[in-house]
Amino acid sequence: MLHPMPSSTIGVLRPRRFTYPYHYTPHPLCVAAADEVRTYLASQPHLFEAAQEGKMFGVLIVADADDQLHFLAAYSGELAGNNRWPWFVPPVYDLLHPDSYFQEEQRVISGINAEIRLLEHDNKNDNDDGDKAQHIARLKEERKTRSQALQRWLFGQYRMLSAEGNEANLLSIFDEYYTHHSPFNPTGKKSNAATPKLPPSGSGECCAPKLLQAAFASHLRPIAMAEFWIGRPPKDELRIDGHYYPACSGKCRPILGHMLRGLDVEPNPLLQRNLDIARQLRVLYSDSSLAVIDKPSGMLAVPGVDPELPNVYDEVRRRFPNARGPLIVHRLDMDTSGLMVIALDDDTYRHLQQQFIRHTVQKRYVALLESPINHTSQAHHPEGTIALPLCPNPYDRPRQMVSEQYGKRAVTRYEMIDATHVHLWPETGRTHQLRVHCAHPDGLYRPIVGDNLYGTSSDHLCLHADSLAFDHPAENRRMTFHSPAPF
Repeated sequence: MLHPMPSSTIGVLRPRRFTYPYHYTPHPLCVAAADEVRTYLASQPHLFEAAQEGKMFGVLIVADADDQLHFLAAYSGELAGNNRWPWFVPPVYDLLHPDSYFQEEQRVISGINAEIRLLEHDNKNDNDDGDKAQHIARLKEERKTRSQALQRWLFGQYRMLSAEGNEANLLSIFDEYYTHHSPFNPTGKKSNAATPKLPPSGSGECCAPKLLQAAFASHLRPIAMAEFWIGRPPKDELRIDGHYYPACSGKCRPILGHMLRGLDVEPNPLLQRNLDIARQLRVLYSDSSLAVIDKPSGMLAVPGVDPELPNVYDEVRRRFPNARGPLIVHRLDMDTSGLMVIALDDDTYRHLQQQFIRHTVQKRYVALLESPINHTSQAHHPEGTIALPLCPNPYDRPRQMVSEQYGKRAVTRYEMIDATHVHLWPETGRTHQLRVHCAHPDGLYRPIVGDNLYGTSSDHLCLHADSLAFDHPAENRRMTFHSPAPF
């Protein structure tokens, strides 16, 4: 599983620090290693065909005891029904092994499922059989108990190594993480949401933890890492062949927080880039009730997981120290720039919130789009409406996914201004709605320039809220604001 670096990397300088996994530009060494992965897959028809269905791959550049560089390769989960292909690193725990306790217990649970289905089928024509109904209920309770116990047992088998040489299982890793991290609600107050009892399904199966585990177990020193997508995009997510992606938040952030301890990791580039962003926030209007601001790209609306990142809530509170707020009525994504209205007291907040609920607030965005990915996209239509239901990807926040089953209604009206610019009017307010509707194959199929989540990363996301109109809660007059796009 340890592969030599290609000759094309001779003379390429090593990075001084290890890759910050949640926002990065792939290092040339990683790009060369990724090309080697594609070359290998092309030589293995069964793996190549499976990869074309869509799969995340990863590479890790490592140094051996003699400080010679090599690379490791991984794929997420399974590939062609197998989690152990020779050229790639092994899983942290082989849950597919037929003789494992996990598979044995899975067979027992499958047997219970089969018995329940049989009894329920027989019971359809015998509604008065109370004993049979009670037996079904007991079987379902046994299935629930066994499944929960098996999940806890399984996560206990994933014993993740760290750069410091420490080992911890997923149960303890996620417990520690959620003890110190809690979400923020729209009004800027700490949430009391219950701590998740178990790690998400599939934790420990992504490329990044598999690669680091293999390196630490073999006493190899990590140098740089990158993850990239090969094949068709999944039905409910936005992944593009050849694009590089950061480590997922839901499953990998807690795990990597443990595994990277003791490693010299690059600082968060967002933090470095945004040290002066708070000073760039402009107040366009303010009175005793509200403020209208022009938010720069790279600024959160409310405090996030990283308390050092600048956010509108803290900056407005600093600028209006005597206000009873601020209260965040609506949000813009961190990377989206443009107009926001902020309530400075409770009554204004409730009044503005009702305007958003009644859709009397008018918002318009302007975006700069990438070149068309596919000529069959809607991009050649000068105007139209996109309706794709959205919901959070539970295992890769903050990404959103299109889901007919779980998604909430999301509608965007669009009008092309010229060959690359588009006006967008969101009729609903789902997270990342405009970004997904632009990038998705069933939308415009043209990611917004600079979209590091759904397109190609660059200096900044070219999405700007350029027009905002609402009724002033206290003065009963319509207020309209404009902000020219900086691109």
